[in-house]
Amino acid sequence: MIYKRLLKLPQETLFLWGPRQTGKTTLIKTLFPHSYRIDLLRSDDLIRLSRAPSILRDEIRALEPNQLIVIDEIQKAPALLDEVQYLIQEEGRKFILCGSSARKVRKGHANLLGGRALRFELLGLSAAEIGQEFSLEKAINDGVLPSHYLNNSATSYLRAYVDTYLQEEVLQEGLTRSLPIFSDFLRVAALSDTEIINFSNIARESGIPGSTVRDYFAILVDTLLASFVPAFVRRPKRRVIQAPKFYFRDVGVVNHLARRGKVVQGSDLFGKAFENLVFHELSVFSRYSEKWFDISYWRLSSGIEVDFIIGNAEVAVEVKGRDNIHKNDTKNLLQFKQDYPEVKKLVIVCPGGNPRLNDNGIEILPFKRFIDKLWDGEIIE
Repeated sequence: MIYKRLLKLPQETLFLWGPRQTGKTTLIKTLFPHSYRIDLLRSDDLIRLSRAPSILRDEIRALEPNQLIVIDEIQKAPALLDEVQYLIQEEGRKFILCGSSARKVRKGHANLLGGRALRFELLGLSAAEIGQEFSLEKAINDGVLPSHYLNNSATSYLRAYVDTYLQEEVLQEGLTRSLPIFSDFLRVAALSDTEIINFSNIARESGIPGSTVRDYFAILVDTLLASFVPAFVRRPKRRVIQAPKFYFRDVGVVNHLARRGKVVQGSDLFGKAFENLVFHELSVFSRYSEKWFDISYWRLSSGIEVDFIIGNAEVAVEVKGRDNIHKNDTKNLLQFKQDYPEVKKLVIVCPGGNPRLNDNGIEILPFKRFIDKLWDGEIIE
């Protein structure tokens, strides 16, 4: 299967962050085939440059003045960033700095180049990138990381992915002292995907202190494996829930960790997995279009909830895991519009069926049509 990534990168100094195996290296090689590349996954490069970061300066000076330099897995040697800044400032060099986590860089108070570098994020494949060959069933079950979606034996790859994450992102980077406890926590966290997090309950189920649970969730976010979606609380007219909701970045990883087995349409698990996928698509569009809109959710204390609020209530999106949408399915969006009459669009996303526009102005869109309209600028201006 051939796909084209929609993230555009300028030939300027930038950080490219993204979860493991989203294809950062492949994208850089495709966009900048003649760049000079340093891969810190190679132990010889990592040891040599970690022991004497100034070697980088000497090596780069041997290149042509306009040569673009790529440093992959920069988080493994944060001390190199001082040399990078010097080469940018004094010699006008341009770098692309790739990594799967800025946690070690930030925690070590390393140089983030003081605004001299743009920041981009590469996520898993979008349905818009896969195009006509996109399969909702496969995305829901295998996830959208390229190595998983494009492979017929995704289960084996998902197991290897989680094992590699634990070994290289968590253990080698010293993010936690107990890998078995963190591994158990991962499985409990997967059961909370798309849900409001109750740290006390998870601490009790995991058998670890609440403060440790919060630290572990921070590790998932910092290593780009997961994200929190804040509550929309602007000018509340009624009592609203303020705790954030939690989403893993890839639904295939959730399925593996939660041991879901095959997820079939019509089940409760399908609804949760489908919501995760819609969040992924909104996140991709926000970044790649460079609109960088806020994504939040809205929930009243009575339980009425809208899955995604875009920006400052410009768009409200409800996700339903079935094709048959009834009048009762629109009530949450109408409640939101009652509190925020300035909302421009109300949308229900469902797996399939035909697009519809009901009497209240709510668009009911099958997933593929929603993706088309999203990238055509018809959902979010």
